[in-house]
Amino acid sequence: MSGRLRRSDLAAMALRASLLQATWNYERQQGIGWAWALAPALRRLYPDPNVRRDRLAEHTAYFNTQPTLASLALGATAALEERRASGEGPDAESVARIKGVLGASLAALGDQLFWFTLRPVAACVGILLVLAGLPAGALVMWGIYNLFHLGIRGLGVGWGYADGPAVLSRGLRERFDRFSRVLATLGAGLIGLILAWIVAPSGTGPTLLFEAALGAGLGLGLMGALRPRPTPTEWALGLGALCVLATWFR
Repeated sequence: MSGRLRRSDLAAMALRASLLQATWNYERQQGIGWAWALAPALRRLYPDPNVRRDRLAEHTAYFNTQPTLASLALGATAALEERRASGEGPDAESVARIKGVLGASLAALGDQLFWFTLRPVAACVGILLVLAGLPAGALVMWGIYNLFHLGIRGLGVGWGYADGPAVLSRGLRERFDRFSRVLATLGAGLIGLILAWIVAPSGTGPTLLFEAALGAGLGLGLMGALRPRPTPTEWALGLGALCVLATWFR
């Protein structure tokens, strides 16, 4: 073993994590990208090229999680490999099992935080700016999303390395959950502003029939949103049908 991991190793892992899904495939999904992102840590911990090659091959096995929060799992796994290289850590089977548990937990947490809250909120802010006549709306949307996305991706490796496999049991999950609830409340308010702006841009309300059609469409959309994972196709079809109805009755 060649000592403990350095900050430069963790930074290199965080940068490589941006390409986690570059070699995504149906057999191993993120496995190859995961091994490539973990390679700086393995290079530091295992000077023997034969041992390092074996460890790297182990980490090309199947792995899948939410791409941004994968950085936490990378840091935690690097801590496990550090212990393993010193002769006091878990074996390959235990590392793979811990990786799987972390991947599943982070996938559920990350999907809720990024796909279902942060991304819609960022889009709503951009739409409001565009409706206000500011062409920088798309840039602001990109900036809001990536402020959190890139920030967590960069810092997450360090968090995972510091806390190890217990990274989600030390209050981080609760903080992410609270942040998701705040974003969800903000998003609901922003959607209300957008609808009011579109339906009555001049302050004059639409017909009663249009309001009823809009309310029915929104109600059906919210009922569909109660499902665990509506697909993007289902969302697109639902929004398209709502727009057709709104245009027809207006």
